[in-house]
Amino acid sequence: MSHDHTTLPVSRATADQIELAEEYGASNYHPLPVVLATGEGAWVTDVDGHRYLDALAGYSALNFGHGNPELLEAARTQLERITLTSRAFYNDQLGPFCEALAQLTGKDKVLPMNTGAEAVETALKVARRWGYQVKGVPENRATILVMDGNFHGRTTTIVSFSTDEDARSGFGPYTPGFQVVPYGDLAACRDAIDALGTVVAVLVEPIQGEGGVVVPPADFLPGLRALCDERQVLLMADEIQSGLGRTGRTFACDLVGVVPDVYILGKALGGGIVPVSAIAADRDVMDVITPGSHGSTFGGNPLAAAVGHQVVRMLSTGVWQERAARLGAVLDAELATLVGHGVLAYRCRGLWAGVDVDPALMSGRELCERLVPLGVLMKDTHGSTVRIAPPLTVTEDDVRWLVAQLRTAITG
Repeated sequence: MSHDHTTLPVSRATADQIELAEEYGASNYHPLPVVLATGEGAWVTDVDGHRYLDALAGYSALNFGHGNPELLEAARTQLERITLTSRAFYNDQLGPFCEALAQLTGKDKVLPMNTGAEAVETALKVARRWGYQVKGVPENRATILVMDGNFHGRTTTIVSFSTDEDARSGFGPYTPGFQVVPYGDLAACRDAIDALGTVVAVLVEPIQGEGGVVVPPADFLPGLRALCDERQVLLMADEIQSGLGRTGRTFACDLVGVVPDVYILGKALGGGIVPVSAIAADRDVMDVITPGSHGSTFGGNPLAAAVGHQVVRMLSTGVWQERAARLGAVLDAELATLVGHGVLAYRCRGLWAGVDVDPALMSGRELCERLVPLGVLMKDTHGSTVRIAPPLTVTEDDVRWLVAQLRTAITG
């Protein structure tokens, strides 16, 4: 096929910035040839002054938009006071943040860290120690069930149970203690738990984001909750991408009325300003963590806690969740019009969608390249699937315009 649509004229300013990044930065990403300089709300501007609708929102880290005034104010105020104390001491932001997040999640305790991958690692450690100290699994025998198609980060332990060869290949030897089961297959989970006898936890994304916004059968998570209760296994929900308003509810688990034993949170918790992540659990789980058993220099720092606390305040109103649900219904209805016109299928929950383009037409990467000159920044995932996840600050007009540009890019 012709690639005329994807030939992107690049200015000298853009080319110079890309050249610098390519020359001195490691090649661990394959960005679109756009160099962003400023952002406000759902929109970003590149070094040449071109504006784009940000339909990625930092993989949900920017749920509240670029430069959100409330979050910037919280950060500015704290920047002028104190930014880092180390957890060797208390600080006046940590307690209030943990209390607010505990109330939002309905859990007793919170353990804050920095990146999402750190939150996942924290949950894995907690689950293993809980398995030995509470469940009574023999030392060094704990197994954690994970799902095919999962994405939880890229640390050495996490890629050990990834089924994505790009993320995994060449990074062995791999960490043992994980069993992969098919996503959405309750019977396979039950069989694995019963066959192994050493399962301490099930780690699951309520909706698989990196996989292409893959939604499991409606009875999967409720069935998993019941199974974990029956077999004394912790249900750990990775809500790093799916949580904090993205799906029209505070957590994607809320869509099916499930409460996990451990919430794993990140991305939007830092408001797109600082990396903030956390796990939340009740005392019977979290109390296995003791002084010296886990930590981080920057984990729970006052700047992060101040921003995270403001995020929780904003979510506690319910306004953002309602907005995502209302505009998500518009996105869903608009995407439905593309099916049969270059789109094979789509999945939409709130302001979060995965769109499967006919691979005979183009790859997901090619579609994203076609969208750049149309003023939309989007990210592909596997094959011909793209994800749509604009900041929750988008307007209804923005959503309709976004899908119109998608239609143009697909059908010409």
